[in-house]
Amino acid sequence: MTHTLPNGRGHLTLVTDGEALARAAAARFVELTRSAVDERGRALVALSGGSTPKRMGELLATPEFAPYVPWDRTDIFWGDERWVPLADPESNAGNALRGWLERVSTPEHVHPVDTMLADPAAAAAAYEALIRRIAGGHGTPVFDLILLGMGDDGHTASLFPETAALDVKNLLVVHNFVPKLDADRITFTYPLIDAAREVLFLIGGKGKAETLKAVIDGPANPRTYPSQAVNPAVGSLRWLVDEAAAANLPGIGVD
Repeated sequence: MTHTLPNGRGHLTLVTDGEALARAAAARFVELTRSAVDERGRALVALSGGSTPKRMGELLATPEFAPYVPWDRTDIFWGDERWVPLADPESNAGNALRGWLERVSTPEHVHPVDTMLADPAAAAAAYEALIRRIAGGHGTPVFDLILLGMGDDGHTASLFPETAALDVKNLLVVHNFVPKLDADRITFTYPLIDAAREVLFLIGGKGKAETLKAVIDGPANPRTYPSQAVNPAVGSLRWLVDEAAAANLPGIGVD
């Protein structure tokens, strides 16, 4: 069941559980990459970290889905990354590569953040330059699909509450220090996210229910809930949500 959300916050599709959520995300990945290649000859996708995208990826590497993705014309990026080596268990890109991506794609189409550079700011600048080079054209690069999650605190990508990256308008990828984690992150900024043809949030589990209600049904408060500020200029904003995460949303249920 799909619902149109209030206040221009996009469309929400409700599924039963985490497995259904991952399957729906995998199906959407197939649909959007195929249509992008059919229409423009290539697809640009940004993945996120987390357990739901991991399961989506595992499904995409199975015979049920893998043959239908145009892997040789799909370039894969990450919307955010931790400042750790690719081999580190905390690396979003490293986990995806080891978990499923190496089985279906090839190195020339997979583009992790280079965390071996001198510092996070240099890595962010290099990643923006790489995105621009591969996307080509002028202006802000347009991804065909940007996958996002949402933390219990309302953050998305590595746009955490009350952090400096929330205010960046002139850069597409930045280093964002997160004081509460005492950690450096690399993240897409709102201008790059909002230029996408489709932004797809994947949200599952009862631990997200209270925050999701605040983000979708509450007053605008994007510095506290950065997920609220995602607002594609031309493309679509979609939320794939399981029953547990949607438990506090009024008027939303399963057929």
